[in-house]
Amino acid sequence: MRISTTSCLCPFLVCLCFIQRCYGASHHVPAKVPTKNQTKLANGETEVHHRPKRGWIWNQFFVLEEHMGPDAQYVGKLHSNSDKGDGSVRYILSGEGAGTIFIIDEVTGDIHATKSLDRERKTHYVLHAQALDRNTEEALEPKSEFIIKVQDINDNAPKFPDGPFVATVPEMSEVGTSVLQVTATDADDPTYGNSARIVYSILQGQPYFSVDPKTGIIRTALANMDREAREHYTVVIQAKDMAGQVGGLSGSTTINITLTDVNDNPPKFPQKNYQLYVPESAQEGKPVGKIKANDEDLGINADIKYSIINSEGANMFSISTDRDTREGIISLKKALNYERKKTYTLHIEGVNTHMDPRFSYLGAFKDTATLKITVGDVDEAPVFSMDYYIMDVYENAPSGTEVGAVTARDPDSRNSPVRYILDSKEEGERYFRIDESSGVVRTTQPLDREDMPWHNITVMASEVDNPSLLSHVPVTVQILDVNDNPPEIATDEEVIVCESSRPGNLLSSEQQVIQTVTAVDKDDFANGQRFSFALPSQLPVNPNFTLKDNEDSTASIIARRRRFNHLTQELYELPIVVWDGGEPSLSGTSTLTLRVCPCQRHGRIRLCQGEAFLSSAGLSTGALIAILLCIVILLAIVVLFITLRRSKKEPLIISEEDIRENVVTYDDEGGGEEDTEAFDIIALRNPAAAEELKFRRDVRPETRQHRGPAPSRRSPSVELDEVDVHEFIKQRLVEADMDTSVPPYDSLQTYAYEGQGSPTGSISPLDSPGTQSEQDYNYLDDWGPEFQKLAELYGAAESEVTT
Repeated sequence: MRISTTSCLCPFLVCLCFIQRCYGASHHVPAKVPTKNQTKLANGETEVHHRPKRGWIWNQFFVLEEHMGPDAQYVGKLHSNSDKGDGSVRYILSGEGAGTIFIIDEVTGDIHATKSLDRERKTHYVLHAQALDRNTEEALEPKSEFIIKVQDINDNAPKFPDGPFVATVPEMSEVGTSVLQVTATDADDPTYGNSARIVYSILQGQPYFSVDPKTGIIRTALANMDREAREHYTVVIQAKDMAGQVGGLSGSTTINITLTDVNDNPPKFPQKNYQLYVPESAQEGKPVGKIKANDEDLGINADIKYSIINSEGANMFSISTDRDTREGIISLKKALNYERKKTYTLHIEGVNTHMDPRFSYLGAFKDTATLKITVGDVDEAPVFSMDYYIMDVYENAPSGTEVGAVTARDPDSRNSPVRYILDSKEEGERYFRIDESSGVVRTTQPLDREDMPWHNITVMASEVDNPSLLSHVPVTVQILDVNDNPPEIATDEEVIVCESSRPGNLLSSEQQVIQTVTAVDKDDFANGQRFSFALPSQLPVNPNFTLKDNEDSTASIIARRRRFNHLTQELYELPIVVWDGGEPSLSGTSTLTLRVCPCQRHGRIRLCQGEAFLSSAGLSTGALIAILLCIVILLAIVVLFITLRRSKKEPLIISEEDIRENVVTYDDEGGGEEDTEAFDIIALRNPAAAEELKFRRDVRPETRQHRGPAPSRRSPSVELDEVDVHEFIKQRLVEADMDTSVPPYDSLQTYAYEGQGSPTGSISPLDSPGTQSEQDYNYLDDWGPEFQKLAELYGAAESEVTT
């Protein structure tokens, strides 16, 4: 197949047609082994195959993009060696864009592009070509693949995809400092021609900035650009393709450049001298004024630290920096006094806190200013001569006694008179008063140190002309002691005297001290309390006890008798006179109560025994007995109540099997003569008679067996008399001990047995039901209804015997 292309626009496009024919010739090969393209037949001959080689070697087809002509654009031509030009060959085109974008003439094989193509959308198309026999539709050539490339033209301008841009550069930067690099893109083919070759240039921003034409790096072009003079710059950069030649396409972008601040400006006070008025009533630690130095820099470069550099101002005032406003806040350190000093001069310095060493050549980054403060006169409250006062006065002093005086003055230059008053909110006003003019404090009533030794009052002072201004001072008044209280014995408790106390005298060293007593006094003695003790001189000598003054503010009670008996006399009274050591000396008489009781020693402490302890409680023997008797009665009532409640819960009817082993409590009143079933009298019989009526199922008492002829019938009483009652009780005792069903407490089992030792027999009427009586009781029926019940009982008994 031959392929040809023509193009008047691109003479360098070549369509190669390579035609090769291969003619095979028959050669007789003597070798037995067939060579390539030979087949050995059965008769030994060799058949040679002839295959022609076709020239399906393709170069690329090219088509220009953006074709705008009225006719379809010619691309190229397909031609097969089998085509004789008679129209018997039909050409078919398939693949990308076949039939829509690219069409082929089936007879001539010419290929045309029917649409305008855009290389930026698709750079090439892959198609397949085939030649068929028009009559038989057989393939004359195998299907072959070829490519149609879209030829680029300069139809896209450069673009800045990330623009516009924002950049910063420090002020005062050197020339050539890099600011930002911008990059433009071009959609054209960078491998073909100059369509995508871009050159950068600056359209706006000169002479401050420049741009590298190849890299697009923007740099500073002017030295010492000052932010304080101009902060913002707008730079326009152009990108042009075709290497910047005429006819090339271009695009531009904008870069907003801001100069950042550096500390290149020192702080400056707007003026060198300032004045400030401060009233003398200004509070300590509170702000009284402000001052500010200006700094054209920004941020931390404009931070300023203020200080007072002269001692006159630094002693009275302080200054600090407000971080938000960068102002210097002036505060008062000490209270002002117009009368002492009326003006102050402050030298204030403002210094940058963050220095840039690059600009040290500009000088010190600080400034100073002078502030003159004028103190204003204010009407002030009176001032006391002392911060607090301590006064004293003796107790029992008469009303109106002078305690002390306070002094206050007007600090103002007018020196107005002062008026004194007491604070009415305090309790001390009841005991004291103050002279309004002189400030002398006096008592309003006699005071008692033992009641309140200290008094706290508050004195207020105000100017007579201006009562609204008040000042306060605390005053403490101490009440001094005088000897106005007699002493007394320290204890009110009874003194225990043991019955076995040994007698003694004041001169004996073996005397037994019953009790050592001390005294107390409400008065206050600076050198310690001194007391003397003695028995009353106007009373006769005490025969039982004496008193010894130990001369150390204590006294010892000593017994005169050898023994005491609490049954004879239990209580003794001993009056004691006590003198204090005051001026004048006062005395008091106290009476001690001494109680006699038996004692037992526990170390050095004597303890009364039970009777003494009870007596010391203040109760007599009769009272104690009455109390104990009441307690016993209450306990008896409680026990009786509990017993009755338990007995009511037990059943009244007791099993016949257990009748011999139980104590029956029966509190039924009975039903009179008509009641015949209330109680069986046989239950009161002795155990022998009860055993005859009902034996236990598990235990049966053994009886003595007699040999010989059968004995004649005897009465139950005679027959059961032979039972060994002693053995019977022992068996029951063992059973009771071994029985696990009994309650967990002691039980009483009673067995009443009269015995059989009397030769005359028993005279108990309880045996009458067990023996046959010869007496006829029918006459009881004639005695009337009162004896009817008795007649029925004896009649029933006779009938049982007969049966």
